[in-house]
Amino acid sequence: MSSATPASARDRMPFGALLVLSMIGFTAITTELLPSGLLPQISAGLNVSEPVAGYLTAGYAAIIVATVIPASMLLSRIPRHILLMALVLTFAISNALVGLVSDFGAALAARLVGGIAHGLLWTAMAPFVARIVPAHKVGKAMAIVFSGNSLGLAIGAPLGTALGGLVGWRASFLLLAGAGVVLAGLALWLLPAVRRVPDAPRPSLRKAVGLPGVKSVAIAWPLMLMAHFALFTFIAPFLREAGLPDYSITLSLTVLGFSGLVGIWIAGITVDLRPRRSLLMTTAVIAAAYVLLPMGGTTVPGALVLMAVWGAAFGAIGIYNQSAILRAGKEYREAANGLTVLTIQLGITIGALYGAAALTTLGPLMVPVAAALPVVVALVIVVAGREHAYPPGPKEDGFVAADKSTEQPIAAARTASRA
Repeated sequence: MSSATPASARDRMPFGALLVLSMIGFTAITTELLPSGLLPQISAGLNVSEPVAGYLTAGYAAIIVATVIPASMLLSRIPRHILLMALVLTFAISNALVGLVSDFGAALAARLVGGIAHGLLWTAMAPFVARIVPAHKVGKAMAIVFSGNSLGLAIGAPLGTALGGLVGWRASFLLLAGAGVVLAGLALWLLPAVRRVPDAPRPSLRKAVGLPGVKSVAIAWPLMLMAHFALFTFIAPFLREAGLPDYSITLSLTVLGFSGLVGIWIAGITVDLRPRRSLLMTTAVIAAAYVLLPMGGTTVPGALVLMAVWGAAFGAIGIYNQSAILRAGKEYREAANGLTVLTIQLGITIGALYGAAALTTLGPLMVPVAAALPVVVALVIVVAGREHAYPPGPKEDGFVAADKSTEQPIAAARTASRA
């Protein structure tokens, strides 16, 4: 029999699995953000103050930081497709409990369980994608999967919030739980089995951190997110101080979300061939957009154009950095990816605090300029990380083909999954 057929089969993209993973990401982001939009209703329904109800979001983020690395190490031997299905079911159970319980303590406990699942999901998902698609199509596959994140930001949380206003906050959580059950069934059906290679090294955070390039990506990427959330958290005070009407707030957030999808599409085209040049350009564009916002963002059209540029560039950098950490992590990519999940959560938390400090000391109009500073630092790290963290791609000058030995675990896993 000709070898053309098996080679063709190996080159196919598992679009069904990628779309399921994208929907899982959408559900995860919507789950994370939903309490923020329904805080007054949740506060009244659970008989607590709004600041206390806010712990449903803060606790969710904190438990990710505390558990993501030890939990990922503990569950490292579970087949990834089984783990992903179990995590979606955990989201469903967590959301169902939040929607059903009448005690705030029980609701918080349910959210903490969901937070643990959230951290594990993002640790496992990207390495799983890298194992089920051809090596030269990993970037495109990441773009498909992580489009769910942008959709969650753009329409997931706002839709859940609107639905909560119509039928009640509990119904929003219960519907999200039902969606999780459906996705778990689809995951069981469509996600391919990728067995652990018997002689593959055990996940080791220490060895992952020791690899050249991992520390750079694990610092630069969170700095970009720190800057994003410093401004994103306080976008309303900025727009009001700029003299724009209140409707511009909702409009700006929508533009940010949907332009992020455009950025993900662009990254999917460029990440496999020109990852370094593309990341340098998008990082510089974000810094420029932030600096220009106090001047160009004083009219609705000007603000929306800069928001669209910011959103598209921000959507793209996630794909470029995700590809970079998987490449830098080599055979310890899952541990390296878990490290970035941790540092990203820290970056998001610090970003909100940094934005608050800028708001207090510099005023709302200067928050974007303050946000540009971490982006500039990240840009310096990307420039300096040419050899290991952010090397050139196949269509860039200085490209050096990867050591084939680092691809053996992936190839072996694919072979084992077909056995």
